[in-house]
Amino acid sequence: MTDEAAIELALEQARLAAAAGEVPVGAVVIVGGEVLAARHNERETTNDPTAHAEVLALRDAAAAHGNWRLADATLAVTLEPCPMCAGAALSARVARVVFGAYDPKAGAAATLYNLLVDPRLNHNAEVIGGIRADECGGLLSEFFSNHR
Repeated sequence: MTDEAAIELALEQARLAAAAGEVPVGAVVIVGGEVLAARHNERETTNDPTAHAEVLALRDAAAAHGNWRLADATLAVTLEPCPMCAGAALSARVARVVFGAYDPKAGAAATLYNLLVDPRLNHNAEVIGGIRADECGGLLSEFFSNHR
C-alpha cells in the first residue's frame, strides 16, 4: 500500500471524526499491506484525554497483531503526531510514521520536536511528513472555522 493510499484511509477516519463533532484526525496502522486498525479522535465522545486517533489505532493494531511490538508497522495519520502520540508510536516500536499536515502548535515528529528520530531514545522510526498536507490541513481548518 502506498503512503498516499494509507493517508486516504486516515482521511476517511478524519471525516468520520468531524461528523461526530470530534477534531478531524484519523490514523491507520498497516503491516505488510494489511490494515490492522483504523481509528479517529474520540476525546469528546469518551471524555478521555488520551483518545487520540493514533493511540486508539495503535491499541487496536497491537490487539489484532497479538503483540504490542509493531516493528513492521506503518502508522499513517492526517496530522503530525503530538508528543503523546509520538511517544506511543515509539513505545509500540513502529517502523514508520507518515503524516499529512504539519502541526505548528504540537507537532512532535518534525515541527516542534523530533521525538521519532531522537538518537538518545531506545527506538527510532522513519518519518515522512506532508503527504496530502493541503487536504489534511483543509479538513482541520474547515472544522475549526465552523466551530468557532
